[in-house]
Amino acid sequence: MIFVSFKPPMTATAIEAEPVNLDTAEAIIRRSKRHIAGGVVSLNRKTTPHLVFVKAKGAHLFDADGNHYIDYHAAFAPHLLGHNHPEVTAAVRDSLDSGHSLMGSGATPWEAELAETICQAVPNLELVQILNTGSEASYLAIRLARAYTGREDVVTVLGGYNGWHDEVGRAVMPSLTQVGPRVSRGEYPFCPISAGIPVSTQRRIHTVNFNDLESLEYVFRRHSVACFITEPALHNVGVILPQPGYLQGVRDLCDRYGVIFIMDEVKTGFRSALGGYQSVCGVCPDLSIFGKAVANGYPMGVLGGRADIMNLLADPDPKKRVLIAGTYNGHPINVAGALATLKILSRNKSAVYAHIEKRAARLYEGLERLFRNYGKCATVSRNASAWCIYFMDHAPQDWHDVLKHHDFDQDTQFRRSLIKEGIYLFPSPCKQGSVSASHTDEDIDKTLEAVERVLSDSSIETSEKNAAPVRQFCDSKS
Repeated sequence: MIFVSFKPPMTATAIEAEPVNLDTAEAIIRRSKRHIAGGVVSLNRKTTPHLVFVKAKGAHLFDADGNHYIDYHAAFAPHLLGHNHPEVTAAVRDSLDSGHSLMGSGATPWEAELAETICQAVPNLELVQILNTGSEASYLAIRLARAYTGREDVVTVLGGYNGWHDEVGRAVMPSLTQVGPRVSRGEYPFCPISAGIPVSTQRRIHTVNFNDLESLEYVFRRHSVACFITEPALHNVGVILPQPGYLQGVRDLCDRYGVIFIMDEVKTGFRSALGGYQSVCGVCPDLSIFGKAVANGYPMGVLGGRADIMNLLADPDPKKRVLIAGTYNGHPINVAGALATLKILSRNKSAVYAHIEKRAARLYEGLERLFRNYGKCATVSRNASAWCIYFMDHAPQDWHDVLKHHDFDQDTQFRRSLIKEGIYLFPSPCKQGSVSASHTDEDIDKTLEAVERVLSDSSIETSEKNAAPVRQFCDSKS
């Protein structure tokens, strides 16, 4: 792995950061290590360079040492409207000022309004439940699928991410050594994302490649499958789009074999369109899960879908009933953020999406022009406002395609060099970039100027050998 020496980027100029009375980044990191296991409250945030952000506004981040960045990370993509959007913040303050609280008994008017708003936005949802995270939503979706079908096995996609819990706990970015060469028809060895996942659970999880209908049917025929869970476009290894007919093929196979189709829209969700990616592709899953952009940064997970499946959550027969519980489900602060976000997204026939698309197109066209002008082998893969640069000559169709063709070393070096220029992309290979409603033409132009400075640096060259992705645990189901 290449390590680029880090120099502080530009200090705030066009947007001035208010003074923040905090320690330096180095002191904060030392303090965190002293009392937090692993030093960070979510270990996937741990990366190099070790920056400590203390304030965010719109499309801009400010760190503890007074540096300013244009942000395309968006905290792993929930900030579709930008950080601390004033209308969302006002709604949260109004909720507090109105005396809303975590009641913990019976229904509340705000959760009823949110459920109705979500069902109106995504017509495929007949009933919903409101949770706090995407992982909770995927866990509950799988439990519902098992209860409905009476089966136990789960099929997941190589390169997809559906939460951190055991039932989907396989590595997102395994190496070629771990998973072996491409197989079709067939499945791949189970590579745990974590220690502590029971072997009995691992044996119930089957993994195939994205865009591989033959392997999906192969697994359906061989195992007692309750559900197939997938992102409709893979957003956790950049942006990998479904091939024409793939998602409809998934729908048809699930119908043929009696398998519940769970569409994981935690990242694609309201970022792709108000009705989710399912409204773009025209394919209706049995269950859908949402998160991230639904509340523009406030904790929110949503599960919804067919009424006959969702009604198991309140089935009069205790042997059929699926438990849904959560002290903080429907917390008024989170719900206020979600209602304000959805109000903005639906206003004027969802005009905000055209606004974001205009800025995103300006960025994508500029990036493609720069890579072409500098003779760099790179492809900008995008889905609406989500994007990723692959250092290869085509947009990938699955994780094996990325492993074989993408230059991981150059990706890492490029990202870290941009951070030195004051442009924040998460500094690990194949991580999604996000354009928000808060990005301006000036932000995009400054970004492209920074990219050009990086590309003109002769040290940013294609490596002779691609670096493997971060190594994770791996074992077979045998």
